Formats: sequence, structure tokens, C-alpha cells
Amino acid sequence: MSVNRLKSKPFGLWSSPISPRDLAGQMRLMDALALEQGVIWAEGRGKQGMVVYQQGVDAPRDLFTEQSARGGVGYGGGEIAVHGSDYYFSGGDGRLWKGSLTHGAPAPLTPKFGSIASPTPSPDGTHVAYVHTAGGQDSIALVDAHGKKWPLKLVEGADFYMQPAWHPEQTHLAWISWDQPQMPWDGTRLELARVHIGAHGVRLDEPVVIAGSADVSVQQPCFSPDGRFLAYVSDESGWHQVYVRDIKGNTVLQLSDVEADHSTPGWIQGLRHIAWLPDGSGVLALRHSKGFSELWCYTLAGESYKVPGLEEYTSLAQISVNEAQEVVLLASSSSIPSRVVVLDQNGDVRVVRRASAELVEPDALADVQPISWESLDGSIVHGNYYAPTSTRFCGEGKPPVMVMIHGGPTSQAVAGWNSKVQFFATRGYAVVEVNYRGSTGYGRDYMTALRGNWGVYDMEDAVSAVKYLGEEGLADPERAVIMGGSAGGYTVLHALVKHPGVFAAGISMYGISNLFALAAGTHKFEAAYNDSLIGPLPAASKEYNERSPIFFVDNLSDPVAIYQGDEDGVVPPDQAEEIVASLKERGVPHTYHLYAGEGHGWRKPETIEHFYSSVIEFLNQYVVYK
Repeated sequence: MSVNRLKSKPFGLWSSPISPRDLAGQMRLMDALALEQGVIWAEGRGKQGMVVYQQGVDAPRDLFTEQSARGGVGYGGGEIAVHGSDYYFSGGDGRLWKGSLTHGAPAPLTPKFGSIASPTPSPDGTHVAYVHTAGGQDSIALVDAHGKKWPLKLVEGADFYMQPAWHPEQTHLAWISWDQPQMPWDGTRLELARVHIGAHGVRLDEPVVIAGSADVSVQQPCFSPDGRFLAYVSDESGWHQVYVRDIKGNTVLQLSDVEADHSTPGWIQGLRHIAWLPDGSGVLALRHSKGFSELWCYTLAGESYKVPGLEEYTSLAQISVNEAQEVVLLASSSSIPSRVVVLDQNGDVRVVRRASAELVEPDALADVQPISWESLDGSIVHGNYYAPTSTRFCGEGKPPVMVMIHGGPTSQAVAGWNSKVQFFATRGYAVVEVNYRGSTGYGRDYMTALRGNWGVYDMEDAVSAVKYLGEEGLADPERAVIMGGSAGGYTVLHALVKHPGVFAAGISMYGISNLFALAAGTHKFEAAYNDSLIGPLPAASKEYNERSPIFFVDNLSDPVAIYQGDEDGVVPPDQAEEIVASLKERGVPHTYHLYAGEGHGWRKPETIEHFYSSVIEFLNQYVVYK
């Protein structure tokens, strides 16, 4: 549509086809598995995690009504598994549940003790291995598939575990482990042990570390169908590449060698980036580069090729393959909300589930454009840019810009569907997602650049993004907003106190304000995270003080909106309330909302709808009319 047919309206005040209620109604697609006949997936509906099954072309069917599927180790993940006609799921109540795909309600296999994730049935279906945590102690546990015996700990002693994998003949078990202060993207171990299953139970021989170290991250072990090879992903080359190990010969073959990653950070359990072809001739892998994903095949014969059929999708996750060589994925793009899709051998794609009604035509949504720029010290940083987009409106001059900061901080803003981005871009905001130094997806060196520099590089790269967009004529630098949650919320608050006046306003969701309090009170998974990001205490006390926004809160003079959940166990409410108390005392324009029953992120539809409505009201007052 030509510009002269569009109605002129100030940027930021455009009528958007995406309302706060639309965002509140979207479900979360969490996992999907290819079955011999059908597809099973896990989806989030508000605070409930549901497991849904579709056989053939039949209508999808909810497998239960009263329970909730949610992995309970760390940040979650690893909800579902299937063996034959039985399915297993990690319950939100901390128990492992089993049900039938054909009939009946599920029943618990384990007692209410601790939390679990990643149920992994043995090939003969008699046992289920899973990741367990209780009282600060993690392990890989085992229970019989009928729940008649008390669960036992198969493996313990490391600080963390994930991704247990059975050998197809049940002769071995593989898994990933690591210890503090490493995070799973810093350094992990791939361990392998022989399994003995007999009348008196199950035991393991002493495990052997076959890949990884304190400085090499390995992920997702999976055995070939014939059991000869063990595939995994390792970043020993500087990028996460695909490797296979001959179990008997102890030889290792590197299948991929490109400047791209075949994994994402292990923030959650149950991540799958590779899968064997049913005939064992090669590995299908998700290749991630500059925020974009593609499906590739790497054969044992040394060939590699991009798998056709998924061209319209730019973000792919949770690969699974069945015997018919049908590939099931979670897929999206900047203009396509998340879907569960099935790719067959002919390259045809079938959609089996949509996260939203998809009522907005693609032309009315913003396209993603990867960009790079110089930070304050001349280093090159990366991000994703979305121009303000509408089929009805245009604006005069330059648009305000929403500078979005991802959480983690070891994470990445990818080129997939982001309803938050579209919510603002379709209202007339330019949006830039900053993949600051320390983000993943650009190689290990780029990721490790943040070590010792959290609170420096993330902030500088956000500030330099405003300068760059202004110089390129892509946005009005006088009307820049910085927005982020968790670690991203920390960068919001830190940028506002260290660079007052650069941003017209800030929006912080469950953001960190006191790094000392974070180090003392966060959960086990991140208990030593700050040791690498800033430095160990007490030696790094000076850095903790200089980089904690609360100690410089008197410099915070720009309008700021702060949102917090009252059940947040990662960043407790007092981190927000100390900032708010200062804002009130000094009369700084602000808004603060504490959401009842919410944790580290929003799950209730009513919370999501209120949040976006409140943000628009805040921005109209302090940014749009500036």
C-alpha cells in the first residue's frame, strides 16, 4: 500500500490490530513429540500446563483436566515423554504422572517429594529415569513404570543434571552434569555408564566422562537407533557443533563445522536441538545463526544439506522425528505466531496447533531485520530491528523507539514470533532487540565477553543502540524507551541511574536492583552465576556496589514503570519496592504494580491484559507527547 493512501497519525498512537486482551489469550507452546501415529504436545493455558494428543487427522484431545504439566527443576522444561501407548508428564505438584493415550485419567508414579523434570522411559517401558531435585540436592532418579516401588537415585554427587538418555538396548545411560560456579553454557560433562537391570533392581557402573569440561559446554546426548553411536552438541570449537561418538571404538566424528550454533542456552530442561534419522544414517539439527533458525541434515558419510519445506519459519525448536521420518517442531517467524508443525518426507508441512487465532494479516505485522553497530568502546554488537508497521497509518518525523533488553543475561533475542514486539511496532514504535555482548548465537567468544562485565557491556550496548538508530534516521533518540524483565530489568534500572536523560522512560519487569541481595537470596541454579558475571564475593564487593542500581537510585530521574510478581522466588518484591520508595520520596514520575499470585513472569491472562494496558497508558503520558 502506498504511503499517500495511509492516514497520518502520530507515531505511538496508531490503532493496532493487537490488543492487550489478544496477548492475554495466547497460549504457550512448550514442547512437542512425533509419535508413530500422531503428535503429542505440552501447552500453557494461563497457569495450567496441558498435554494434548492428536492421532492422525483426528481432532486434538486434552489428556487430562485436573492436573497441570510443568517441569519443576530450575526454570522448568522437560514436561512430557511417551512410550508406546503410555505418556508421562512432570506434574506441577512435583510428582511424575503416567496416563494412557487411549483412555482414562493419569495416575501419579512418585510421591510428593521435591520436583522433577525430563521423564525418560526405558526402551522396554519398564522404568522411567528423570531429573529430580529436593532439599538443594539434584540427581537422576528412577522409578518402575507402574509406580509399585519407591523411586531410587541412580546418579548423584554433581550440583546439576539434565537430559538423561537410554541406549536402545538398555545397556547404557548417558546424561549431562555440571557443578557450580559453571552454568550449563559455561562448562558441562557428558557422562556415560553401563546399566544393569535385574531381579534385584537397577544399578549403574561407575560413569565415565566422554566429552565436555569446565570450559566446554556439551548438550543433548542421544543414541543412534542401532546403539552404535552417541550424538551430542559441543562448543569446543567456539561454536556449538554436532558430534557423534562410536561407543565401542571410542572415536569421535565432527559432523558440522560452521559459524553457527546448534543449540541454545540450557536455561530449562528437556531442550532438543538434534535428532537421529530413523535409519541411523545421519542427524537432523537445528542451526541457529544471527537469531535465525534452519533445519539441516548431517550424514555420517560427511554430507550436509538444508532440509526444504520450512522456508516461511525463522525460529525452530524442540525437534522430534518418528519412524516415518516425519519431523515435528515448534515453529514461528516474526509474522507467524508459534505453531506445532509436522514436516513430512515430501517437504509438505502440516500445522497441528496454533498458539493464537492468527487474525492479523502478515502485511500488518513488522518484519525483523538483523542489524549491527558500534558500541561506546567501538566493539561491534548485534540486534534485531523492527520498523513501525501499519496498513492504515503513517507518521511524520521519526518514531519513538522501544529498546528491548532480553533476560538471562546469557540468552538471545531471536527472529521468531514476539507478541511484545508486534504490540509496540503496530502502534508506531520502532523496536530494537539488543543482543548485547554476552548474548548467545554469535559464538562462544561473544558470549563470554560478559564475564566480569555484567552491568557494563549490556548497559553500554543499549545506550549505543539509541545513538545508532538516531544517526541512521530510524528512530527519534529523544523518545527512546528501555524495556526488559529480570536481568533485562536490571539493565533498564542500571541504564537509568548511570545514563540519566538518554531514555525518555524505562519499563522494568521483576528487575534486579541490588546485586548483593541477588547473590544472597536467589535460587540454587543461579547461586554462583554472579561469580562469572561480576566476580566472587567478597573480593568483588566494589563492583557489586558500583553496579547495583539501588545505591545510585537518587540519579534516577526519568519516568519509570515497575512491575513485579508477589510470588517471585528469583527476584523478590523487595528489589522493586526499594526503588519505588525512593521514587515516591523524590516525586519522580512512576507507576508500580505488584501482581498477586505471579512469580518470575506473567501467566494469568488478567495480569497480562492489565500489564500491557498499563504500559500503553504510561507511554502515552511520558513518551508519545514528549
